[in-house]
Amino acid sequence: MITTVAVVQIPPVLLDRGKTLERVVDAIETAAERGASLVVFPEAYVAGYPTWIWRLRPGGDGALSGEIHARFRQSAVDLNADGLLPIREAAARHGVTVVLGINELDSRFSGTTVFNTVVVIGPEGDILNRHRKMMPTNPERMVWGMGDATGLRVVDTPAGRVGALICWENYMPLARYALYAQGIDIHIAPTWDAGDSWLATMRHIAREGGCWVIGTATALQGSDMPADFPELSALYDPAEWVNDGDAVVVAPTGGVAAGPLRREKGILYAEIDTEAAHRARRSLDVAGHYSRPDIFSLEVHRSALQPVAFTDQEPAPSHSPVATPGPDAYRQAS
Repeated sequence: MITTVAVVQIPPVLLDRGKTLERVVDAIETAAERGASLVVFPEAYVAGYPTWIWRLRPGGDGALSGEIHARFRQSAVDLNADGLLPIREAAARHGVTVVLGINELDSRFSGTTVFNTVVVIGPEGDILNRHRKMMPTNPERMVWGMGDATGLRVVDTPAGRVGALICWENYMPLARYALYAQGIDIHIAPTWDAGDSWLATMRHIAREGGCWVIGTATALQGSDMPADFPELSALYDPAEWVNDGDAVVVAPTGGVAAGPLRREKGILYAEIDTEAAHRARRSLDVAGHYSRPDIFSLEVHRSALQPVAFTDQEPAPSHSPVATPGPDAYRQAS
């Protein structure tokens, strides 16, 4: 089955959820007009990757960090309040599958922690999967909580079986294997990474997993930062490229099919054939005939981890006294 994919590399409106959602809708409409049935966005696209964490002093700049983080949290998406409704509606209106990176606010428990999340939205507007980044990298741990494996899943879409790992999760061999073992056709890697070493990783995963790989970061210049960003001139040069982007589509053989789109703000298009993934695994199927389950095994715990469980039901009344064991009950038999 041949599918047109669109890899979006247009900067979001950093720290502005509403305006960024409008850009997502516009990009979906543009991609759909070009015949795309799968539209992919970068890591933490709504409402922007927290690039400032790599520039502030670790353990310092506390007041500035707090001010920026407050805006970061306020611009995050609450899925429990249907915060992606405009995107779900756009996906259904155009009949496309959307893979979108978001900053997700946990409103069920603390109401404060933000997760680095990628969602897969089907062509009927349903959220087919939500995956939270399991291990934020270095200073990312100052802004994101650690996710679990609840969303470590591959889901069926009209474009093929789709799974996603976020940024350096793609360097976790067991996480990759967990997706390979679910019959993945299209491996999506929304990221903040770019450059030759990252492109080599994308090619390796395609060859290793025998699957299509789509990688995309946010092509971002200093001039794309909002004018009211705290200490803007001290942190960013308007002319600098904060991130090169490097959107890329890699075929299951490891060859680059489209891109990389470097230092260019736009949408990368490619045609992919999911049958090519199955053909690529004829000789090397790492989760099939090349797996050696008699030697190696992997167990993945996908149960949702919750910080608290409340029980409001009153205990049943007891109508008989509790028997207290006598001292002989604790003596070992001779």
